[in-house]
Amino acid sequence: MKKLLFAVGIAVFGFTSVNAQEDESTFGFAEGDIFIEGNVGFNSSKDTDALDVETKTNGFSFNPKAGYLITDQFAVGVELAFAKNKREQASVIEQDVSAFGGGVFARYYFFELGKRFKTYSELGIGYATAKNKYPVGTETATETDKIINAGLDLGANFFVTENIAITFGLMDILSISNTKSDAKISGTPGDISSSGTDVNFGFGNVNNPFSNVSFGVLFKL
Repeated sequence: MKKLLFAVGIAVFGFTSVNAQEDESTFGFAEGDIFIEGNVGFNSSKDTDALDVETKTNGFSFNPKAGYLITDQFAVGVELAFAKNKREQASVIEQDVSAFGGGVFARYYFFELGKRFKTYSELGIGYATAKNKYPVGTETATETDKIINAGLDLGANFFVTENIAITFGLMDILSISNTKSDAKISGTPGDISSSGTDVNFGFGNVNNPFSNVSFGVLFKL
């Protein structure tokens, strides 16, 4: 993670140096602007317990968006989301999750650090489906989730040119999800159904593809 942040910092510094002569009053947004944004997130970990059993977790998410500036500071838009996560223990897949969804959002730019760095809060509402496969004894369970989510996020854009910005999805301040699940265990008749509502503060998880820390690129049209 430190290497990633260092590389991003070098890239930002390089772009800033190249464009140092530009009129910085042109950076940012104006009423009527349209933007396209693509955010990606990654997670990877490897742990070994006291019995020398290794557990590996790998996942990623992709979240494309399109927005329209109603005012200089307020934007509305639509988004899609895809997430994938796999957990293995002793080379056996313990969890394999994939999720896909779509939604709408409203974004408010409330703070500037100089002319290039714009911080925003974003309220989003979305619907997603997720499929989770995991072992139950000698059988395999397949769980299908239907998720309705509302969340309040915090993020930032850093403009490296007048029309291109690096996007940082900093954190999920609040996430509320209602999930309906149907699980099917191979070799057994019938489904197991359940439902529940979760309220989370802080970082999200792969089962909710709208709730992931990420970074990406924004193009202002």
